[in-house]
Amino acid sequence: MVSIALCTYNGAAYLSAQLYTLVNQTYSNIEIIAVDDQSTDDTVTILNQYAEKYPNIKVYRNEQNLGYIKNYKKAILLATGDLIAPADQDDIWELDKIELMVNAIGDNLLIYHDSAFINQEGLPLNRKVSDVRNFYRGDDSRVFLFENCVSGHAMLFKREMLKYFNGFNKTIIHDWWLTYIALNNSSIDYLPQALVQYRQHNAASTNILRIDRGEGKKKSKSLQKIEHQLAVTEAFATYPHNKDKEFKLKLLHLMQSRMQQYFSFSLALFVYRHRETLLFIQKKPASSKLNFIIKLAWGYKLKKLFN
Repeated sequence: MVSIALCTYNGAAYLSAQLYTLVNQTYSNIEIIAVDDQSTDDTVTILNQYAEKYPNIKVYRNEQNLGYIKNYKKAILLATGDLIAPADQDDIWELDKIELMVNAIGDNLLIYHDSAFINQEGLPLNRKVSDVRNFYRGDDSRVFLFENCVSGHAMLFKREMLKYFNGFNKTIIHDWWLTYIALNNSSIDYLPQALVQYRQHNAASTNILRIDRGEGKKKSKSLQKIEHQLAVTEAFATYPHNKDKEFKLKLLHLMQSRMQQYFSFSLALFVYRHRETLLFIQKKPASSKLNFIIKLAWGYKLKKLFN
Protein backbone atom coordinates (compact mmCIF):
# COMPACT_ATOMS: atom_id res chain seq x y z
CA MET A 1 0.00 0.00 0.00
CA VAL A 2 1.04 3.59 -0.70
CA SER A 3 0.30 6.32 1.83
CA ILE A 4 -0.06 9.83 0.41
CA ALA A 5 0.85 12.26 3.19
CA LEU A 6 -1.07 15.44 2.36
CA CYS A 7 -0.49 18.55 4.48
CA THR A 8 -2.92 21.45 4.26
CA TYR A 9 -3.16 25.00 5.53
CA ASN A 10 -5.56 27.58 4.07
CA GLY A 11 -5.39 25.81 0.71
CA ALA A 12 -9.05 25.96 -0.34
CA ALA A 13 -8.26 27.82 -3.56
CA TYR A 14 -6.34 24.89 -5.08
CA LEU A 15 -7.20 21.87 -2.94
CA SER A 16 -10.09 20.40 -4.94
CA ALA A 17 -8.02 20.23 -8.12
CA GLN A 18 -5.26 18.39 -6.25
CA LEU A 19 -7.60 16.00 -4.45
CA TYR A 20 -9.17 15.00 -7.77
CA THR A 21 -5.77 13.82 -9.02
CA LEU A 22 -5.04 11.94 -5.78
CA VAL A 23 -8.27 9.94 -5.64
CA ASN A 24 -8.11 9.10 -9.36
CA GLN A 25 -4.62 7.58 -9.40
CA THR A 26 -4.30 4.51 -11.62
CA TYR A 27 -2.61 2.73 -8.71
CA SER A 28 -5.54 1.70 -6.52
CA ASN A 29 -3.99 0.52 -3.24
CA ILE A 30 -3.69 3.98 -1.70
CA GLU A 31 -4.57 5.69 1.56
CA ILE A 32 -4.58 9.49 1.80
CA ILE A 33 -3.52 10.91 5.17
CA ALA A 34 -4.65 14.55 5.20
CA VAL A 35 -3.41 16.63 8.14
CA ASP A 36 -4.72 20.18 8.40
CA ASP A 37 -2.75 22.74 10.38
CA GLN A 38 -5.59 24.88 11.74
CA SER A 39 -6.87 26.34 8.46
CA THR A 40 -9.24 29.29 8.74
CA ASP A 41 -10.74 28.97 5.23
CA ASP A 42 -12.81 26.12 3.70
CA THR A 43 -9.92 23.65 3.53
CA VAL A 44 -11.29 21.26 6.19
CA THR A 45 -14.77 21.39 4.67
CA ILE A 46 -13.36 20.33 1.29
CA LEU A 47 -11.34 17.53 2.90
CA ASN A 48 -14.38 16.22 4.76
CA GLN A 49 -16.52 16.32 1.62
CA TYR A 50 -13.97 14.15 -0.19
CA ALA A 51 -13.59 11.85 2.81
CA GLU A 52 -17.34 11.20 2.83
CA LYS A 53 -17.11 10.02 -0.77
CA TYR A 54 -13.74 8.24 -0.61
CA PRO A 55 -13.22 6.05 2.51
CA ASN A 56 -9.46 5.79 1.89
CA ILE A 57 -9.10 9.47 2.92
CA LYS A 58 -8.40 10.03 6.61
CA VAL A 59 -8.65 13.63 7.80
CA TYR A 60 -6.84 14.91 10.88
CA ARG A 61 -6.90 18.47 12.24
CA ASN A 62 -4.21 19.75 14.56
CA GLU A 63 -5.34 21.23 17.86
CA GLN A 64 -2.83 24.02 17.35
CA ASN A 65 -0.80 25.27 14.41
CA LEU A 66 2.39 23.17 14.15
CA GLY A 67 3.98 24.85 11.16
CA TYR A 68 4.90 23.37 7.79
CA ILE A 69 7.72 21.02 8.82
CA LYS A 70 6.15 19.60 12.00
CA ASN A 71 2.91 19.04 10.13
CA TYR A 72 4.73 16.93 7.54
CA LYS A 73 6.37 14.92 10.29
CA LYS A 74 2.96 14.17 11.79
CA ALA A 75 1.49 13.17 8.43
CA ILE A 76 4.41 10.85 7.66
CA LEU A 77 4.23 9.16 11.06
CA LEU A 78 0.45 8.65 10.68
CA ALA A 79 0.99 6.84 7.39
CA THR A 80 0.59 3.04 7.50
CA GLY A 81 1.61 2.13 3.94
CA ASP A 82 4.67 0.23 2.76
CA LEU A 83 5.55 3.29 0.66
CA ILE A 84 5.01 6.96 1.51
CA ALA A 85 4.49 9.87 -0.90
CA PRO A 86 4.36 13.43 0.48
CA ALA A 87 1.88 15.75 -1.25
CA ASP A 88 1.33 19.50 -1.30
CA GLN A 89 -2.15 21.01 -1.36
CA ASP A 90 -1.67 23.22 -4.42
CA ASP A 91 -0.08 20.95 -7.06
CA ILE A 92 -1.68 18.78 -9.76
CA TRP A 93 -0.51 15.18 -10.12
CA GLU A 94 -0.46 13.08 -13.26
CA LEU A 95 -2.89 10.21 -12.74
CA ASP A 96 -0.23 7.51 -13.29
CA LYS A 97 2.36 9.11 -10.99
CA ILE A 98 2.14 6.58 -8.15
CA GLU A 99 1.92 3.57 -10.48
CA LEU A 100 5.06 4.59 -12.37
CA MET A 101 7.02 5.25 -9.19
CA VAL A 102 6.02 2.01 -7.46
CA ASN A 103 7.10 0.07 -10.53
CA ALA A 104 10.45 1.87 -10.71
CA ILE A 105 11.67 2.17 -7.10
CA GLY A 106 13.39 -1.24 -7.13
CA ASP A 107 16.07 -1.67 -4.47
CA ASN A 108 16.36 2.07 -3.86
CA LEU A 109 15.11 3.59 -0.62
CA LEU A 110 13.69 6.63 -2.42
CA ILE A 111 12.70 7.60 -5.95
CA TYR A 112 11.69 10.99 -7.35
CA HIS A 113 10.70 12.54 -10.67
CA ASP A 114 10.76 15.74 -12.68
CA SER A 115 8.02 18.38 -12.31
CA ALA A 116 6.66 21.09 -14.61
CA PHE A 117 6.21 24.60 -13.22
CA ILE A 118 2.81 26.29 -13.47
CA ASN A 119 1.83 29.76 -12.28
CA GLN A 120 -0.81 30.75 -9.75
CA GLU A 121 -3.59 30.38 -12.32
CA GLY A 122 -2.37 26.92 -13.37
CA LEU A 123 -0.86 28.05 -16.68
CA PRO A 124 2.42 26.42 -17.78
CA LEU A 125 5.64 28.38 -17.27
CA ASN A 126 7.38 26.19 -19.87
CA ARG A 127 10.10 25.19 -17.42
CA LYS A 128 10.81 22.06 -15.41
CA VAL A 129 12.80 21.41 -12.24
CA SER A 130 15.40 19.64 -14.39
CA ASP A 131 15.93 22.96 -16.22
CA VAL A 132 17.32 24.52 -13.03
CA ARG A 133 18.81 21.49 -11.25
CA ASN A 134 20.89 18.49 -12.28
CA PHE A 135 19.21 15.28 -11.12
CA TYR A 136 21.23 12.65 -9.28
CA ARG A 137 20.87 8.89 -8.95
CA GLY A 138 23.18 6.77 -6.80
CA ASP A 139 24.30 6.50 -3.19
CA ASP A 140 26.74 9.41 -2.61
CA SER A 141 25.25 11.72 0.04
CA ARG A 142 28.10 14.24 -0.42
CA VAL A 143 26.38 15.43 -3.60
CA PHE A 144 23.65 16.97 -1.42
CA LEU A 145 25.78 18.85 1.09
CA PHE A 146 25.35 22.22 -0.66
CA GLU A 147 22.15 21.82 -2.64
CA ASN A 148 19.03 19.71 -3.16
CA CYS A 149 17.26 18.61 -6.36
CA VAL A 150 14.53 16.43 -4.83
CA SER A 151 11.16 18.08 -4.18
CA GLY A 152 8.96 16.59 -1.48
CA HIS A 153 5.94 16.32 -3.78
CA ALA A 154 8.08 14.35 -6.25
CA MET A 155 9.36 11.63 -3.91
CA LEU A 156 8.23 8.17 -2.94
CA PHE A 157 10.14 6.37 -0.19
CA LYS A 158 9.99 3.01 1.54
CA ARG A 159 8.59 2.75 5.04
CA GLU A 160 11.81 1.14 6.24
CA MET A 161 13.47 4.55 5.95
CA LEU A 162 11.56 5.66 9.06
CA LYS A 163 13.89 3.61 11.27
CA TYR A 164 16.62 6.11 10.38
CA PHE A 165 14.28 9.08 10.85
CA ASN A 166 13.95 10.76 14.24
CA GLY A 167 12.33 13.96 13.05
CA PHE A 168 13.28 16.82 10.77
CA ASN A 169 16.13 19.23 11.29
CA LYS A 170 14.90 22.80 11.87
CA THR A 171 17.62 24.19 9.58
CA ILE A 172 16.94 22.01 6.54
CA ILE A 173 13.76 21.80 4.49
CA HIS A 174 11.99 18.46 4.89
CA ASP A 175 12.55 17.10 1.36
CA TRP A 176 16.31 17.77 1.51
CA TRP A 177 16.56 16.02 4.88
CA LEU A 178 14.58 12.95 3.74
CA THR A 179 16.79 12.65 0.65
CA TYR A 180 19.92 12.88 2.78
CA ILE A 181 18.64 10.11 5.06
CA ALA A 182 17.91 7.88 2.07
CA LEU A 183 21.37 8.39 0.58
CA ASN A 184 23.19 7.63 3.81
CA ASN A 185 21.32 4.37 4.27
CA SER A 186 20.77 3.18 0.69
CA SER A 187 20.44 4.79 -2.75
CA ILE A 188 18.03 6.97 -4.72
CA ASP A 189 16.82 7.02 -8.33
CA TYR A 190 14.64 9.27 -10.47
CA LEU A 191 12.18 9.19 -13.34
CA PRO A 192 12.71 11.80 -16.09
CA GLN A 193 8.97 12.30 -16.66
CA ALA A 194 7.31 15.45 -15.27
CA LEU A 195 4.62 13.79 -13.15
CA VAL A 196 3.47 16.87 -11.21
CA GLN A 197 2.37 20.34 -12.24
CA TYR A 198 4.24 22.32 -9.60
CA ARG A 199 2.47 25.55 -8.72
CA GLN A 200 4.58 28.65 -8.06
CA HIS A 201 2.96 31.50 -6.15
CA ASN A 202 3.53 33.88 -3.25
CA ALA A 203 1.85 31.68 -0.65
CA ALA A 204 3.81 28.51 -1.53
CA SER A 205 6.05 27.06 1.18
CA THR A 206 8.91 26.54 -1.27
CA ASN A 207 10.16 29.05 -3.83
CA ILE A 208 12.48 27.24 -6.24
CA LEU A 209 12.07 29.87 -8.98
CA ARG A 210 12.77 32.63 -6.44
CA ILE A 211 9.58 34.57 -7.07
CA ASP A 212 9.86 38.03 -5.52
CA ARG A 213 7.73 38.07 -2.37
CA GLY A 214 8.72 41.54 -1.22
CA GLU A 215 10.06 40.24 2.09
CA GLY A 216 12.02 42.69 4.22
CA LYS A 217 15.60 42.10 5.30
CA LYS A 218 16.42 41.64 8.97
CA LYS A 219 20.11 41.03 8.36
CA SER A 220 22.48 41.28 5.44
CA LYS A 221 21.70 38.53 2.94
CA SER A 222 25.37 37.61 2.60
CA LEU A 223 25.80 37.17 6.36
CA GLN A 224 22.62 35.15 6.59
CA LYS A 225 23.86 32.89 3.80
CA ILE A 226 27.18 32.16 5.56
CA GLU A 227 25.42 31.42 8.85
CA HIS A 228 22.90 29.17 7.12
CA GLN A 229 25.60 27.27 5.19
CA LEU A 230 27.36 26.55 8.47
CA ALA A 231 24.15 25.38 10.18
CA VAL A 232 23.28 23.07 7.27
CA THR A 233 26.80 21.59 7.18
CA GLU A 234 26.72 21.00 10.94
CA ALA A 235 23.36 19.21 10.71
CA PHE A 236 24.57 16.96 7.90
CA ALA A 237 27.97 16.24 9.46
CA THR A 238 26.43 15.19 12.79
CA TYR A 239 23.74 12.91 11.34
CA PRO A 240 24.22 9.62 13.28
CA HIS A 241 24.03 7.25 10.26
CA ASN A 242 26.52 9.12 8.09
CA LYS A 243 28.49 7.75 5.19
CA ASP A 244 31.80 9.54 4.50
CA LYS A 245 31.80 10.91 8.03
CA GLU A 246 35.44 12.02 7.93
CA PHE A 247 34.83 14.02 4.74
CA LYS A 248 31.82 15.79 6.23
CA LEU A 249 33.57 16.58 9.51
CA LYS A 250 36.46 18.07 7.52
CA LEU A 251 34.04 20.29 5.61
CA LEU A 252 32.36 21.29 8.88
CA HIS A 253 35.73 22.23 10.42
CA LEU A 254 36.54 24.43 7.42
CA MET A 255 33.11 26.08 7.55
CA GLN A 256 33.53 26.77 11.27
CA SER A 257 37.00 28.22 10.71
CA ARG A 258 35.56 30.52 8.06
CA MET A 259 33.51 32.27 10.75
CA GLN A 260 36.71 33.44 12.45
CA GLN A 261 38.64 34.44 9.32
CA TYR A 262 38.85 37.24 6.77
CA PHE A 263 39.75 34.74 4.05
CA SER A 264 39.34 30.96 3.95
CA PHE A 265 41.45 29.73 1.06
CA SER A 266 41.53 26.23 2.59
CA LEU A 267 37.71 25.96 2.36
CA ALA A 268 37.68 27.18 -1.24
CA LEU A 269 40.49 24.76 -2.15
CA PHE A 270 38.69 21.83 -0.51
CA VAL A 271 35.48 22.52 -2.44
CA TYR A 272 37.43 23.05 -5.67
CA ARG A 273 39.14 19.66 -5.30
CA HIS A 274 35.75 17.98 -4.81
CA ARG A 275 33.74 20.25 -7.13
CA GLU A 276 32.44 17.45 -9.37
CA THR A 277 30.70 15.94 -6.34
CA LEU A 278 29.83 18.94 -4.18
CA LEU A 279 28.62 21.14 -7.05
CA PHE A 280 26.99 18.47 -9.20
CA ILE A 281 23.40 19.62 -8.60
CA GLN A 282 24.18 23.23 -9.56
CA LYS A 283 23.07 23.48 -13.17
CA LYS A 284 25.44 26.33 -13.96
CA PRO A 285 28.42 26.87 -16.25
CA ALA A 286 31.91 26.21 -14.93
CA SER A 287 32.52 29.94 -14.54
CA SER A 288 29.53 30.31 -12.19
CA LYS A 289 30.67 27.34 -10.12
CA LEU A 290 34.15 28.85 -9.88
CA ASN A 291 32.59 32.13 -8.75
CA PHE A 292 30.74 30.21 -6.00
CA ILE A 293 34.03 28.67 -4.84
CA ILE A 294 35.77 32.05 -4.82
CA LYS A 295 32.98 33.47 -2.65
CA LEU A 296 33.63 30.70 -0.14
CA ALA A 297 37.10 32.19 0.36
CA TRP A 298 35.49 35.32 1.81
CA GLY A 299 35.45 34.79 5.55
CA TYR A 300 32.67 35.93 7.87
CA LYS A 301 34.82 38.72 9.32
CA LEU A 302 35.47 40.21 5.90
CA LYS A 303 31.82 39.98 4.90
CA LYS A 304 30.89 41.72 8.14
CA LEU A 305 33.16 44.67 7.33
CA PHE A 306 31.09 45.38 4.21
CA ASN A 307 27.74 45.01 5.97
